[in-house]
Amino acid sequence: MIDINNLHLNYITNPQGEQTAVMLPMNEFLELMEDFEDLISIASRKNEPTTSHKNLLIELANDGLI
Repeated sequence: MIDINNLHLNYITNPQGEQTAVMLPMNEFLELMEDFEDLISIASRKNEPTTSHKNLLIELANDGLI
């Protein structure tokens, strides 16, 4: 996850000196979009049932995955 304090932001201002837009390097933009997609995925699953670590290990073992 990107640290927003380390972004290389460049602000675009209008003739009154007000910040109206922001530019950042493409790699930082793409990383932000990836983080955003991850957060959307997490939010969409918030109501899914959870399982304990112990039960997860049992399920994985039963499925032959560990």
